[in-house]
Amino acid sequence: MSRRVGEPVKPQISYKRRPGVYAILVRKHQVLLTHQAEPEPEFQLPGGGIDPGENPLPALHREVMEETGWRISNLRKLGVYRRYTYMPDYDLWAEKVCHIFLGRPVLKLGQPTEEGHSEIWTSPDAAVNLVASEGDRLFLSKTL
Repeated sequence: MSRRVGEPVKPQISYKRRPGVYAILVRKHQVLLTHQAEPEPEFQLPGGGIDPGENPLPALHREVMEETGWRISNLRKLGVYRRYTYMPDYDLWAEKVCHIFLGRPVLKLGQPTEEGHSEIWTSPDAAVNLVASEGDRLFLSKTL
């Protein structure tokens, strides 16, 4: 069972289910976040949607690499939350099912390859206050 966070469901909207994977990544008492410049500038846990036919863990590795340039390891699933939202970059009303993992960044391979993303290192307390998603804040505060 997953917890619902964020905006209430709008009964007149038809939502498309959008599973995703995200990671709380800690190294040397710092948390790795990604800053997405568009469509709205915001701080996020690295991660994203699971493509059709893709398994969750390879999707998480791919997304973290694209958004931060880091290779990750020691992944452990923490839980799941669900939120209903509009995704302007996809012009889509989505039921986001967000699987959250804890892990470690282990090797910096390069700069983020996903346009508009940059890696941000911050303290655990600051990370909780910076991330835009209520569900991300919930998992960060419970975990850190």
